[in-house]
Order: sequence, then C-alpha cells, then structure tokens
Amino acid sequence: MTTTRQPNVGLERLYRQTGWTLRQFAQAVNRIGTEQGTPLKYTQPSIHQWLQGHMPREAVRPLILEALSRRLHRPVTFGEAGFPASPDQLKQPADTVQGLCDLGREDMDPSRRGVLGAGLFSVALTIPGWPDVVGRMDAIKTDPRRRIGQAEVQTVTAMTERLSDLDGDFGGRYARPMAAAFLVNTVAPYLQASASSEIRKSMMSAASLLCYLTGWMAVDEGAHGRAQKYYVKSLELAGACGDHMTYCHVLRGMSVQAANLGHGTTAVRLADAAAEASPKSSARMRAFYAGQQAHSYALAGEKTNALDSLRRAERAVNQAESQIGAFGGFSSSTLAYATSEVRHALGDAKGSVESLRDHFRLRDSTDSKRSEIKFGAMLAERQLKVGHLEEACGTWNKVLDGYPEMHSGRVDEQVARIPSLLMPYQKNPTARQLLERAASVSVKTRP
Repeated sequence: MTTTRQPNVGLERLYRQTGWTLRQFAQAVNRIGTEQGTPLKYTQPSIHQWLQGHMPREAVRPLILEALSRRLHRPVTFGEAGFPASPDQLKQPADTVQGLCDLGREDMDPSRRGVLGAGLFSVALTIPGWPDVVGRMDAIKTDPRRRIGQAEVQTVTAMTERLSDLDGDFGGRYARPMAAAFLVNTVAPYLQASASSEIRKSMMSAASLLCYLTGWMAVDEGAHGRAQKYYVKSLELAGACGDHMTYCHVLRGMSVQAANLGHGTTAVRLADAAAEASPKSSARMRAFYAGQQAHSYALAGEKTNALDSLRRAERAVNQAESQIGAFGGFSSSTLAYATSEVRHALGDAKGSVESLRDHFRLRDSTDSKRSEIKFGAMLAERQLKVGHLEEACGTWNKVLDGYPEMHSGRVDEQVARIPSLLMPYQKNPTARQLLERAASVSVKTRP
C-alpha cells in the first residue's frame, strides 16, 4: 500500500506571504547557500516539490528558513515551515562558559576552519535582551580549588588589547586562532574560578570584550555565522556582570555586521537597541551609536532618520572634541566615514567620495592599517563609479602596496574585484598597468 505525500501547508502559506515566484524563491535560497560557502543550484521544480511535501535536505532547511525570514522581516521557525526540529534544537542548551569553550575549540586550529565553514548569517537570530541576561552570575559555576584576583583580570585586559592591535595591523585571519586559544585555555578557567564578587564581575566584563573582539575578527574573515555566535556569548557575559556599556557596544557591532552585508532593517533594529539601551552615554558614545544608526537608516531607505542621526553624531563629536583630554574611538575621521556610507546608501556617489577623502585627511595614528586598506579599496571603487579612473588607479595602487601584510577576508574580496572592475578600461595605459599589477598579486584565501 502506498502513502500519498501530503502538501506542506505551512511552507505553502509562507511562500504566499513572500509574493515570490517559484524561481525567485529558488534564487533566494541559492544566494544564501553561496553566502555561506556552499553554492546551490535549485530551480522552480525543486520548490514545487517542497511545497508538495517533499522534505528538503537537512542541511538546506536552515537556508530556506533564513530566506523566508529575510523576505518577511521576522523569524520563521522549523515548525512554522512544516519541518521537523533541527538536531541543534533538540540539544540541551550549554551554559555560557561551556558554549564558549565549544565555539573557541573549533577556531583554535586554522586548518579546520575551512571544513567548519563560515556559517550562516541569520537575520532572525534571537538576541538576548538586557533583562534576560543581566545579573546572571550564579549561572556560571565556580571551582573552589582555584582562585583569581585583579592580576588575572589585568592579564585578560592586556591580552585583549594586544590581540586587537594584531587584528588591526594584520587582519583577523592570523589573530583569531590566538584569541580563541586564549579564551578556551585561560579565560574559561578564570571564569569558573573562585573570586570576590567585584573580581568576578571584572573578569566577566574582560571576557565579554575578548569574546566580542573574536567575533569582530570572524566578521573580518567572512565567517559571519560564527561571529554571531561569539557576539551572543559576549552579550551573555556582559549581562551576567551587569556591564551595560559592553552590552550596548556589542549590539552596535552586530548592527555594523548586518549593515555591511546589506541587511538594512536588521541593522536598524540592532543600532536602535544599542542606542536606546544606553541613554546616559558620554558624547563620544552618543556619536558612536548615532553614526551607526545613520548608516543603518540609510540602508533601510529611511532618509530623514538617517540625516537626523548623522546630525546628532556630528553634534556629539563636536562636543566630545571640545572637551579637555584625549579623544579616542569615534572621531572626526570616523564621522567622515559614516557620512560617506550614508551618502552612498542614499545614492550620492560623488558625495560619498568627498566624505571618504575627508576621512583620509583626518586619519591619525589611532586608525588601523586594515581600515586604511579597506577604506582605500572602497574609495577606489567609488572613484571609478563617478568616472575618476586615474584617481581610482592611484588609490588602488596604494591598496596593493599594503596588501601583502594584510590577512583579512574582507580585503581579499576587495582586491579580487580589481581585475573585473578595470577590464572595461584596459585600453587606458594607467588602467592597463594596474591590471598587470593586480594580475600578479596572489589573493589570499581562507584556510
């Protein structure tokens, strides 16, 4: 006796809500597969089979949910789509420290990272709210046989600063395995050691910053799904010790990641959450949050909100720089970069080029080597877009001067684009010379 396959009513309902054709649905899933490093070639018949009740491969189901979530601007669950629960959902949730160790061990060996893959960036990721994580120190078990003090906290802080310097000078690919090893072998045992209440809070805060930095490095390498996992662990640690500033800082970093991937709505949600959760910030931090809100709003097509946020960032920068003492972090050069991103997202390519030029004019020794190369490549592409071929070639030559020392997935992608962007101009002597130079450059690939 044969059983008749039942149509997937849940998936059919979601499909109707998207307004897609079968072809568009297939293309959306294929794009996400390419994004996470596993190219797919689904077509209309495949989607039709899924709607008729044929179960997609287990590895593809999360990609389908992500495609639907991005289209519908809300989380879509396995059950809602008519899929059985994933193995990950059936596992007992690991505690914060154990989960951090599991994540870090996978990153300690660079030779395994290519096998693990970049992971899937999820717009539907569940972000733990501040009330959900604040004050959960008791959830982290302690080992009475080991005790730590201020010296151990200072060690973690100093190592984080040095790893951050390495990341900025050479890129995330080299520094992330070191950061992961330090998290697993040193920081995790510290988190589980006995200590006074204040030392425990300080250690969790320091660990949260290191976890955030490791996620930032993963973003630089293009491992966006893994970066999100590090960011969530950082939020959990920040909440456990009541470190509201770091919690908001991480949310802002998550917004930067979403914005760089073109997910404007998600970037706005995260940037607004960061700003709203930190109402009593200093002028520097207000600029830090408002600048990211401006870029996010611009990507989402909210021009008025984008320009309002940019003006708030400008006022805050002016206020901070008028104060006595050193000013770091979000500065005039950072504001110029944020302005360039807003202008570009709103379709003002020429204005974007002008603001990026301002950024390079205002840069100082606190700006990283990686950002110099990354923003330089961005400037060259936009100079070419507005018809400034000779200037673009000059900017790209500076990028290639610094490229051999850089180990950044983002920069690799930018350098790899040079030949295809210049090919239409190969009759120009300057462009042809740069094409020859770019062809001789060996673009690095992720291990």
